[in-house]
Amino acid sequence: MERRNFLRVAVVGGAAAAFGGASWGTAFAATAQPGPSPYGALLAADANGIHLPVGFASRVIARTGQKVAGTDYFWHPAPDGGACFADGAGWIYVSNSEVPLVGGVGAVRFDASGAITGAYRTLSGTNVNCAGGATPWGTWLSCEEIDYGRVFETDPWGVRAAVARPALGKFKHEACAADADHGYIYLTEDTTDGCFYRFRPTTWGDLSSGVLEVMTGANDLVDGPVGWARVPDPDGFPITTRKQVPTAKRFNGGEGCHYAAGTCWFTTKGDNRVWSYRPATSTIALTYDDSLVTGTPPLTGVDNITRSATGDLYIAEDGGDMEINIITPAGVVAPFLRIAGQSSSEITGPAFSPDGRRLYFSSQRGTAGNVFGGITYEVTGPFRS
Repeated sequence: MERRNFLRVAVVGGAAAAFGGASWGTAFAATAQPGPSPYGALLAADANGIHLPVGFASRVIARTGQKVAGTDYFWHPAPDGGACFADGAGWIYVSNSEVPLVGGVGAVRFDASGAITGAYRTLSGTNVNCAGGATPWGTWLSCEEIDYGRVFETDPWGVRAAVARPALGKFKHEACAADADHGYIYLTEDTTDGCFYRFRPTTWGDLSSGVLEVMTGANDLVDGPVGWARVPDPDGFPITTRKQVPTAKRFNGGEGCHYAAGTCWFTTKGDNRVWSYRPATSTIALTYDDSLVTGTPPLTGVDNITRSATGDLYIAEDGGDMEINIITPAGVVAPFLRIAGQSSSEITGPAFSPDGRRLYFSSQRGTAGNVFGGITYEVTGPFRS
């Protein structure tokens, strides 16, 4: 049986049992399916090469190797994971640099009108900083995507020096998400046999010490309860963290991670899935799986993820059609935007401004198709409220 059909039977059958006799059609709707976008169809590409719905517009914020407008900061190569932080009436967008040796984080500052008022470095001298996550206390966690990679806690304002946080484990980090409701930092691992982790600080708001755990469960489990086990040696040497707990559940290429409304959503690029973990019940489920889609999957190359205040998930593609797709709370998946003419790139760092009216993201390699071609964009328009 083909993987697509096998998973369709296995997941839908399991969901039907969980629904206690509900129809298979109802159970199947538990994973997102293609449908009309709440924003309508995409229009022809604009002057920046972005296909957007009616009412939306894009602008270029920064280009690798060029000064950010009105500043002396040269935008870094390979812009990757990012987040926005409130700054008085304005905000700051931070962006990782996924290159070796220099790596680090850059930031762009905006005033209340959206005008750029500054740009600067907040971290340098690190390796392949891929994604990360924002904390409720106003710092950005920048993750190294290398073997024995570290997490650095950085100051979006660039005032305080960045600090390595080895208690969060040394492994091939991708992204992380802070769960203030339950006191955890969740972390993904970008390997084909990667794990999903959580870190409980000794004191919430202080990441210098705490307990690192790994999710446990059957590797084929896609819907149901999971467990957690302590990682004996977060340093991962000589035994890597993902191999220290025999019952650890494996995920195929952990990518984006975002916590909101009692749920941690995370993605796995190796099998084009969006997962949800509910800490209140310690259960996981599939929000999206391209092998369970009826017809042609609109979302492939599943990568970075964020969420709007109204509950829509926005998932960026690494490859695919170079799209950001939306998954609505009703379970509809549809393209929100598409970048034309950049098939050798990937979309990274989607993040909303604090007021939810602007979406930032990057094309990591841009039209050049290499790390020196990065372009960072802003999209404005009638986002749902």
